[in-house]
Amino acid sequence: MSTLHAQNLHWQVAAAHIVQDISLHVAQGELVGLLGPNGSGKSTLLRMIYRTLRPHSGCVLLDEHNVWRGSARDNARVMAVLAQESSSEFDLSVRDMVLMGRTPHQSPFARDSDEDFRIVAQALERMQAHTLSERMFSTLSGGEKQRVLMARALAQQAPFLVLDEPTNHLDVRHQFELMNLIRGLGLTTLAALHELPLAAHYCDRLYLLKNGRLAAQGTPAEVLTADTIAQVYGVRALVHTNPRTGKPLIEYLPDELL
Repeated sequence: MSTLHAQNLHWQVAAAHIVQDISLHVAQGELVGLLGPNGSGKSTLLRMIYRTLRPHSGCVLLDEHNVWRGSARDNARVMAVLAQESSSEFDLSVRDMVLMGRTPHQSPFARDSDEDFRIVAQALERMQAHTLSERMFSTLSGGEKQRVLMARALAQQAPFLVLDEPTNHLDVRHQFELMNLIRGLGLTTLAALHELPLAAHYCDRLYLLKNGRLAAQGTPAEVLTADTIAQVYGVRALVHTNPRTGKPLIEYLPDELL
């Protein structure tokens, strides 16, 4: 498994500070949620962590190794990413799309092995997408694409997962199935989530962003209070404690927007 430490990350465009001096950590085996309204800097922060956007300042350490100093291939062996951007421009079958997750483990110009195909089939099965394996990726629905891209991340067999809105495009049942799967993997995971109830139920700890800054951090009970939700999201809510799980239950009051 892996541990992540992101320290004092900052990124800006001209005079606009998109992410401002944010530090976070994810301990071994934790599922940590990254929350915030649209435009709060979640995706930008994740891109700095998974090496597609070099920070203007700060560093990202995965098991004490700076991710920006190693090769992309070495990084891909230890960090799997489900980004918001899909790969729909590739005219590939679902099986070939998921096989791309095996690339970091193969030598250059190597052919896919029987073991690669076994791992891909297992990943598709876990995502309940095995019946899609012969389909072209471009023909899938948004939810089907999301499940296939998650299967590709699983096929990568990395000990650290970065997920940018993994439940995007999924219906309620598949949201729960995916979050149950992620929770059950026991991998070190950082996930940007929009759905506060999912974050409240599944995450060990949360980081809440507003306007590129860290607004709150802690356990779901510490972060997802009625006052904090009102201040960050501009929505009134009642927050109860689930008597069965002890976790926060959020009831929005849509007629009382701030």
